[in-house]
Amino acid sequence: MTVESTKPSAAEPADDYLERRTLRRGSAGWLLLTGLGVAYVVSGDYSGWNFGLAEGGFGGLAIAMGLMGVMYACMVFSLAELSSVLPTAGGGYGFARRALGPWGGFLTGTAILIEYVLAPAAISIFIGDYVESLGLFGLTSGWPVHLACFVVFIGIHLWGVGEALRFSFVVTGIAVAALLVFAVGAFMDFDASKLNDIPVEADAFGANSWLPMGLLGIWAAFPFGMWFFLGVEGVPLAAEETKDPARTLPRAIRWSMAILVVLALLTFFASAGARGANALQDAGNPLVEALQPGGKATTLSRIVNYAGLAGLVASFFSLIYAGSRQLFALSRAGYLPRFLSLTSSRKAPYLGLLVPGAIGFGLAAATGDGARMLNVAVFGATISYALMSLSHIVLRRREPDLERPYRTPGGILTSSVALVLACAALVATFLVDVTAALIALGVYVVAIGYFGMYSRKRLVARAPEEEFAALAAAEAELARD
Repeated sequence: MTVESTKPSAAEPADDYLERRTLRRGSAGWLLLTGLGVAYVVSGDYSGWNFGLAEGGFGGLAIAMGLMGVMYACMVFSLAELSSVLPTAGGGYGFARRALGPWGGFLTGTAILIEYVLAPAAISIFIGDYVESLGLFGLTSGWPVHLACFVVFIGIHLWGVGEALRFSFVVTGIAVAALLVFAVGAFMDFDASKLNDIPVEADAFGANSWLPMGLLGIWAAFPFGMWFFLGVEGVPLAAEETKDPARTLPRAIRWSMAILVVLALLTFFASAGARGANALQDAGNPLVEALQPGGKATTLSRIVNYAGLAGLVASFFSLIYAGSRQLFALSRAGYLPRFLSLTSSRKAPYLGLLVPGAIGFGLAAATGDGARMLNVAVFGATISYALMSLSHIVLRRREPDLERPYRTPGGILTSSVALVLACAALVATFLVDVTAALIALGVYVVAIGYFGMYSRKRLVARAPEEEFAALAAAEAELARD
């Protein structure tokens, strides 16, 4: 593998390379980052998770949610340590680059990029459905709504990261407050007998009223149990725009996960107990469905309906941010075309925002299949989780003396649990949507071909993640001598 320094040219002198690819430092503290972590995920509380009831029933989805919660908790503790060691915009790519080499870094970064490009495209479709169902502005779901989403919210990101994170924080606060109000209202009608009202499949192994699809249903529900937490791993991508990242990032990651666990438990039990698991398994808007069993809208159901739109906007907005930072880091280091990492006068990676936005809009307008795009995103996510957890294990074993301002509770055992569960979740994606998994694999193959034949010989040695890895190699060489 050959790593090159950026060559000077008349258009871009060598000394200007990193200066033209610089983010705004110190724009976010731990509170804004905690809000960002919740924003990535909050739309998953409003819809999507309930389709897991059709795969595993209430008991199967409950166990899947618990296991996926353990996976995310173990993974974010590992990421908290890694982000304190290497606080750069590369996030998971930077961690894997040091632990697993350039191929490991590329595979991890590409998997994360698949997740963060596909998920906003899917959510823009869901936003269009909400706008239509609420009768807002007389619009129907279609390409004009999708285009408006990308234009307006990418425009805010181009304005500046501080403004973008504050906007996200406010919208996320509205969505979270509405979830708490929903839980209070739904628990007023809670009935435990409604939790296991899905008919039992008699021929399913281990089937009973709590596991109507049998034991295999637990595994099939894994991807839907992930929807309560999917995206929280994106917090480290804000590292270069954070105040005191070595201290701030671990704190924000831990608080984000704690809030998401509480919201997941409240949403799941309140919804199923108020309306019944059978009624919610195919609902496009399960929280609203839980509040109007007779089909008649109430004041509370209308509030939750509008808040669901706020939750979708929060996740859409924050996932655009995460995708742009991952693309920025991979491009700056030469894994992807370098021009994609150029930043504007306001220190925003404008091409890193516009190019994924154009791809996302094109996919949303052309397919209209939000569910499949989310399944593709989940496939990419599970690959990145496995590789990031493996990176923690490798660095702990290979570099035990590396300075770690924060250390993962449980050490390698914690990240090993995350690795095993991530691999199980990856296999589960084939149980849910084989086509989506194959699409993701196809994208992966194309990306691997580009890296193997072209970009791996043109990496930028001065990129922070590459310098970090080069330092490790130099230290290892000195130790051998």
